[in-house]
Amino acid sequence: MRYILDTFKVISFTYKNLPLELLGKLHLTSEQQSNLLTKLKSNFEFHELMFLSTCNRIELFINNNHEVNKFLIREICLFINANLNDLEADILSEKADVYTEQQGVEHLLKVASSLESMVVGEREIITQVRKAYDFCNLLGLTKDFLRLLVKQTIETAKEVYTKTEIAKNPVSIVSLAYRQLRDLGIKNDARFVFVGSGETNTAMANYLLKHKFANFTVFSRTFENAKKLAKTLKADAYELAEIASYKKGFDVLVICTASNTKIITKEIYKSLNLNETSRKIVIDLSLPANVDEEVVKDAQRITHIDINSLKTQAESNMQLRKNEIIKCENIIRSKSEQFIWLHKERRIELAFGEVPKQVRAIKDLALNEIFAKEINSLDVQSKEVLDKVLAYVEKKYNAVAIKTAKSVLLNSKD
Repeated sequence: MRYILDTFKVISFTYKNLPLELLGKLHLTSEQQSNLLTKLKSNFEFHELMFLSTCNRIELFINNNHEVNKFLIREICLFINANLNDLEADILSEKADVYTEQQGVEHLLKVASSLESMVVGEREIITQVRKAYDFCNLLGLTKDFLRLLVKQTIETAKEVYTKTEIAKNPVSIVSLAYRQLRDLGIKNDARFVFVGSGETNTAMANYLLKHKFANFTVFSRTFENAKKLAKTLKADAYELAEIASYKKGFDVLVICTASNTKIITKEIYKSLNLNETSRKIVIDLSLPANVDEEVVKDAQRITHIDINSLKTQAESNMQLRKNEIIKCENIIRSKSEQFIWLHKERRIELAFGEVPKQVRAIKDLALNEIFAKEINSLDVQSKEVLDKVLAYVEKKYNAVAIKTAKSVLLNSKD
């Protein structure tokens, strides 16, 4: 069955098919999007364009009359990043997924409902989709079709999160670690020391900032990286080599580095602890562990949260979520079908937008020219009755015309 969505296409670059490093070469900052996306839309003659960029996916939602093939995708990639070499451009164009028509609609609904996410059930993606649309809409890149589709997408994602348990239990290591930390009743003025400034610690930092923690210190092997995370946290930054001389104490130690050796030894921990007697929390999210076993075996004074214990809970939670996926897919399938009818109805409304104006013009012509002499001979009361009758007929005619058109089109196969 051929629907009226034949100009809608999705070009999708994701972690499933591409290394994150290569994927990152298509990432655009807000400023870059402002400068480039309007030119991209014009250059490739897109009727509409929405650009979605997250840490593990780049998606282009477009309306155009041209076939989307690997040659066009290659040109688009080079337009987004002219510094791509031939091999990179070839890989991106070969590995991109393309969705069309209703398949494209279902894909967007799945993306916003987190079914396509690296971590199924994480709600952040719904906000990212909404912000991507709002940003592109402000740039004048979207029109009526994407407006209606994104509205349906947000409603669908909300229904998925409300009517299923897909997001009930956290499955990411960072979200589980934060939940355990929260359950320990840690105060907002607690002193946090971060060792490492990579993606995992950055994600943990964002959780803490969101929940109003504010006392941070960052150590990293590379000082520039420490400064980047410290800037986000409004914290002090130090090179890792300085950790042994740090004398401000801590309540929570969060460590995640790529080191194969134990960074937090007994000696380093003793130096950091400053002989304080309060209970400490040590969160080690490294593989292999970066905290010496001798440090954390004192269960009376230290609460130890490590990646192995978190993984067990994450796997259990993920299995629970997988059991909910069928429910989610049923909702998405139903909402996708509903969108087809919504879009058809909207097309009819737009097509019939001129009908009321034309009917009114015919009525005015009849009153003021064709039957003007006869009408002028009527008394005031008769004129008022005639006006009411014509207004009633005009209103009912418009309603019947649109209703009939909807009935014919919605019952047709095309």
